[in-house]
Amino acid sequence: MKIKQLLPVLSWLPNYKKEWLSGDLSAGLTVGVMLIPQGMAYAMIAGLPPIHGLYASTIPLVLYALLGTSRQLAVGPVAMVSLLTAAGIGALNPESPEVYLYLAVTLAFMAGAIQFLMGVFRLGFLVNFLSHPVISGFTSAAAIIIGLSQLKHLLGIQLPKSEHVHEILLAAGQNIGQTHLVTLGIGIAAIFLIKYIKKLHKAIPGALVAVVLGILAVWGFGLTEQGVKIVGEVPQGLPGFSLPSFDMSTWQSLLTAALTISLVGFMESFAVAKAIQSKHKNYKVDANQELIGLGVANFGAAVFQGYPVTGGFSRTAVNDQAGAKTGLASIISAALIILTLLFLTPLFYYLPNAVLAAVIIVAVLGLINVKEAVHLWHNDRSDFWMLFATFIITLTMGIEIGIGTGVVLSLALVIFRSTKPHVAVLGRVPDSEFYRNIDRFKELEQRPDVLVVRFDGPLYFANLNYFKDKMEALMAKKGEALRLIVLNGDSISHVDSSAVHALEEWIKETQARGIRIHFTSVIGPVRDALRRWGLMEVIGEENFFMSNQRSIDAFDALVKDGSFTKKFKEYAVQASE
Repeated sequence: MKIKQLLPVLSWLPNYKKEWLSGDLSAGLTVGVMLIPQGMAYAMIAGLPPIHGLYASTIPLVLYALLGTSRQLAVGPVAMVSLLTAAGIGALNPESPEVYLYLAVTLAFMAGAIQFLMGVFRLGFLVNFLSHPVISGFTSAAAIIIGLSQLKHLLGIQLPKSEHVHEILLAAGQNIGQTHLVTLGIGIAAIFLIKYIKKLHKAIPGALVAVVLGILAVWGFGLTEQGVKIVGEVPQGLPGFSLPSFDMSTWQSLLTAALTISLVGFMESFAVAKAIQSKHKNYKVDANQELIGLGVANFGAAVFQGYPVTGGFSRTAVNDQAGAKTGLASIISAALIILTLLFLTPLFYYLPNAVLAAVIIVAVLGLINVKEAVHLWHNDRSDFWMLFATFIITLTMGIEIGIGTGVVLSLALVIFRSTKPHVAVLGRVPDSEFYRNIDRFKELEQRPDVLVVRFDGPLYFANLNYFKDKMEALMAKKGEALRLIVLNGDSISHVDSSAVHALEEWIKETQARGIRIHFTSVIGPVRDALRRWGLMEVIGEENFFMSNQRSIDAFDALVKDGSFTKKFKEYAVQASE
């Protein structure tokens, strides 16, 4: 393996161009400015003090820049992974904030280990088990849960920690009379500011502006004395070293959360990395190396008092738009966070919790994808119902159950569809050797004595009965005149041992009825399987053809010289024996 594959930084650093620096510098500073309020806000979602969001925005960014293949991906705390962290740790009811942090660090290490090992063993394809409708339904539900979880900070009321929407809404309804109006006013003003200030200029960091104005308002008007909750003292300086737990019972209790975070985090990260890479043709994104890069980034988060991280949609888009050309942009962002930790954390003392809640709410609003649900309703109802089921289950039963159910539904739908693949009866295009689906094209030629069928899927144990039932129905429709079945193998990608035995039985039964069977366009791996299992001898090498028309021409030649009648007398004798 080439050293550049192990260390992708070597693919851009030795060839770094001066003209890239201005873009990397601009993007690094812009994303760093975004990360300061976002990191603090997302740490609150995760159930941690805001400072740990900044810790998670330092070393992990640098590690990914060295080992990741995307040159624009902005790694760090994100809303989805923060919520999954809170759900996974909250279920264990940790006895103190120190224990909670210990579990968060352990979770980051476990998620990193899973991603790293998946990358080493080239298991990036596993993310394909999370279908797009499932992810859309899960993301929309999680966005609603995240948004509602911030009601306590937006309204200034006490609400229990929960990832169930009905519990949050019920508690909010019971305590709505205790709403702190000044806090609510600050939160609503911050939401409008963050959402609409970009209309003045896209480059304005709305979240940072809201943070600065919120701090000034609380400090200038003494709003803490009126009951406005603030972040308070933020530790100054770089994070100390931390070590995860290696207790097996702790790992066992966090395993489901770690698996979910590693898969969902990678899927979110890889999706945005691929989308951005399509605009840049000077490098490629490798799924397995991305897993290694994200895994090592999470190791970094675990060692420096952070929590699980991944690539974020909004920050990556901003990073690209601001001109990022290489991973140096992420290193610059990390440097800005480090400077903030060293010198600027005292400035955040008067930061209202309501402003951080506003940052979160605006960020997750973009994750609610109603258009996708409408699109699927009109175009693919089965995918719509899968999205809807994942959405409802996530909302009512929790994050982990929601994503787990979504994966099961995805696999169930794949299995269901493979048990009943598309089957097409083919007819001849007049004056040609081409055959097409008779249900899609008019005026195709069909002969009463010939049935040409294309089976669009692998032939295996789960769809054998469907194959035999379908063929029986098509043969019955043809009636007594049928003398030849042409089974087109264009789309049969695989046959298993059960299929081979079933095919042998079906072929012998069909031949005994005086019907010849030809196979056309059978691909190499399927022919190999038929030969290994001895079915090629049963079918006969002479009954395999390159095209449907050649098959029918050969049949006509047999009928003409009388060989067809003689052959099937032999079949009838063999069947009676």
